[in-house]
Formats: sequence, structure tokens, C-alpha cells
Amino acid sequence: MRKISVVAVLATSLVSCHQKSDLLNKKSSASNPAPVQTPNQAEPPKPQEGDTSYTPVAITESFVDMRARLIAGKAPAEKLQNDLLNARYDMSNKAEANVTMSRGKPVQTGVRVRLGKDVTWDKLASMTPEEIKKQGIFPPGFMPLPHPRHDEGGQVLPQFHIDEIKAAEGRDLLRFDVEHDIPDHFLPEFPAPIFLTTRPDLGDVSHGVLLTIKNYFEIFDGILTPRQLDGLRLLLTPFAQQQFNLTNDRRTDEPEQGISCMDCHANGHTNGAVHLDPVTRTQEFRRRLDVPSLRGLNIQRLFGSQRAMKTVEDFTEFEQLGAYFDGDHVLAAKKGFNKLDRALQVAHMAEFQSILDFPPAPKLDINGRLIPALATDAEKHGEELFYGKAQCASCHAGPYFTDNSMHDLKVERFFEPHKVNGRLMTAVGPIKTFPLRGIRHSPPYLHDGRLLTLDDTVEFFNIVFQLRLTDAEKKDLVAFLYVL
Repeated sequence: MRKISVVAVLATSLVSCHQKSDLLNKKSSASNPAPVQTPNQAEPPKPQEGDTSYTPVAITESFVDMRARLIAGKAPAEKLQNDLLNARYDMSNKAEANVTMSRGKPVQTGVRVRLGKDVTWDKLASMTPEEIKKQGIFPPGFMPLPHPRHDEGGQVLPQFHIDEIKAAEGRDLLRFDVEHDIPDHFLPEFPAPIFLTTRPDLGDVSHGVLLTIKNYFEIFDGILTPRQLDGLRLLLTPFAQQQFNLTNDRRTDEPEQGISCMDCHANGHTNGAVHLDPVTRTQEFRRRLDVPSLRGLNIQRLFGSQRAMKTVEDFTEFEQLGAYFDGDHVLAAKKGFNKLDRALQVAHMAEFQSILDFPPAPKLDINGRLIPALATDAEKHGEELFYGKAQCASCHAGPYFTDNSMHDLKVERFFEPHKVNGRLMTAVGPIKTFPLRGIRHSPPYLHDGRLLTLDDTVEFFNIVFQLRLTDAEKKDLVAFLYVL
């Protein structure tokens, strides 16, 4: 993100009400070196009179005025988010020795979540949720992560993907109101390799390039069936979306055709793009969503941000009819939704997605268990913990390490409700059990990306599940996760 300018600081009067309130709270607590955010209310607020789930269809503000207003608020909003991230986490680039993703990108290591003054992980692990809540010492990095501009929301892509698509297709996916907030070294490698269940003998079939509407046929002709090729074409075709469209309330400088499925699920994986879930209201309750990988989609049984859809075909139709437009079918009609034919288009898209495979895991047997002759002592001990003391397998059983269900972690047991950067820190409800196969290739973690490393993830569940793992046990558990 670019540094805040003097002009942008002078323009803070144009920041939204949520951002103004958060900025004042931030200033008032600046003298406190501890990163813990102090709750400012005892109970979640009820929607105020006038709050609505609907965005106005008839826009009365001109594009020029709207753009100027949002640009004026961009730098202050970025500063708020950067301050939040740096208070919550160690954002430095520290890679694990000898552990990389498929094409060699280093995997970030270490617990990055910061603790408050005089708080240690051992101290937290010895306390009950009630004690942690009463003392207000639950790590902020374990609380919900706001969208980089929560009052606006919408899809935000990392700059490396924006640059690649502009060079390849001429589409400009850069939003003038917000930029991606997580540094590249915490995101998946790009372009991601592509593995197919139908042709495991080929290994990575991407040739190290990003799939686009311009090159997909050359890469996959002779590998995919005509139906799969057509499905891939549709997945790479840009369709109008809430922020990327041809209307005067878009968030791009020039009118754009839209955004494609694979602009977020790049190469059938994920590039770390973020957005807000389309089914929760009001805005402060909406969950940030870190785009999940499409790898292994054939073994999954629940889809959508609330996992209410039972097939990927249902999800595809839902996306086009409303979710691309923030869950608002009225705006879909205005901006140009694309009604997909269930048999001739949706089925083709699903057929391609269903053959996207996980990366190879040479140390695992056909049941997802370690092959003893190939595993280290640390990995073997980590597997014992995974199926035993750490309780991971209660939700993440092999061979794909998911139970295809949803679970409510009830993290709100540990803190009082309060608002941060427009996001209410409160209960989020049940979330899907994502597959852990290939997990080191898909950072950051949890549904909203609040956990930057697998070390953070292990520490999070150690506290939330009150496992009382030792430091050595945590290290070995991470070693096992690396081989999945």
C-alpha cells in the first residue's frame, strides 16, 4: 500500500462515519503500547432506524463526485487498516527453511499474532475463556479480521494479479477506493500450479503461466474434453459484478466488462483475494472472506459463504443471480447479470472444477496417513497429536482432512463485543471445515484470513480448544501439517 499523503490527511472529513469513529478511537488509545483493542460497548448494537439491506438502485451522486469522495477516504482508511495489521501481527518476511510451495515460494513461519503487555502464550493456555474475557487479554489477531475497507466491501485482488490480467487481457481490475492489505509474502504462490485428477501423470499443467481467456485453449486442447474446455472458458469469462461493471457506481476508473471466477480462484486455486460474505446484514456484521482454493472440489459437499448449497452447480447459479452483486438481485438486473443455462453452461463449469486436484503429497499413503519410511520423527509425532491430543481429526479426518460439515468455534467466549474499522468483533456463527490437504499452499488461514501462518493456526486452536499443547508439540504438529 502507498504511504499516506498530506493531501489525503486533509481530506479525512470525507471519510465514512464508521471510519471517523474508528480513527478517533485509534488516536485516543495511541499512548497505550499494547495492541489489545479496548471494547467500547457491552452488547452488539441493534440495527438503527433507516439501516437497510438494499443499496439504492437510482444513484443520485455523479460518478465524478462519488469517485472523488472515495479517493479522499482511501488513504485514511488504508492507514487505519495498516495500523490494525501491524498492531495485531508481526508482518515481517520470515520464511521456514526448506519448506516451500509447489513452485518454490517460501512458506512463512512463526507465530505472528502479537500479545498484550505481560501476556504469554503459556499464561493464556492456562486460563479459562471467562478469565481471558474478564481481563481483556484475548489476542486481537485471533478476533475477526475486517475487510480492508469494511464500509465499502467488495472484491479486492492483490496487485500481482491485477498487473497480470491488465497485461494479458487489457482489463483493469484496480479499484480506486481500496487496495489489498495483506503483504504478498503471506499469500499463495502466483501463478499457482494446476493438477488434474484426470491426468496425474502430467503434474503441473499450467506451464507456470496464469490462465486467461486468451491462452486457455492453447494450454488445454488435447487434455480436456470439449465440455471441460467450455466450462473453463466460462470460468475465465468476465461477467458484470458489483464493483467491476459498466455503470456509474462502479469502483474502477473506466467501465469494465466485469470479473471472472478465476480472477479470484486463479488457476483453479486462490490468489488471496478478499471480499465480504453476501448473505449477512447489516454491514458491520458481515464476514470478511478469504477466497478458498477450488482444489479438491470434487470431495466437498457444502458450498457458499454459509455453506447452504449442496452442489457446486447450485453455487454457480447463486453467484450469477445475486452474489456477484453483493447478494442483491435488484442490482443484478441493473448491472447485467448473466443467466447461465443449467445443462449447457453450469454443468460444463462444474465438470472442469471437479477435476482440479490437490498438490502431490508424497509422504502420505492412500488413506492420508504418513508412510513411516518417508517421515521424520517430528512429522510422526505431529500425526499422533493430530489424531490424539490436538483433536484435529475430530473435524479434519483423512484422507482429505475434512468432515464436510460446519462448526461454531464460539470464539466470542473470549472477548467483549466491540467495533474495529467498521467490523463488529462478535460471534460469526458456524464455519465450514475446509480440507487440509495441501494446506501449506493456501495461506492465510481461517475463513477470513486472520491467521497468517500455520504456527498461528495451531496456537489459535490451542487456546480456543484449551488443548494445553507444549511448545515442542506445537512445532511437531506444524511439521505434520506441512506434509499434507
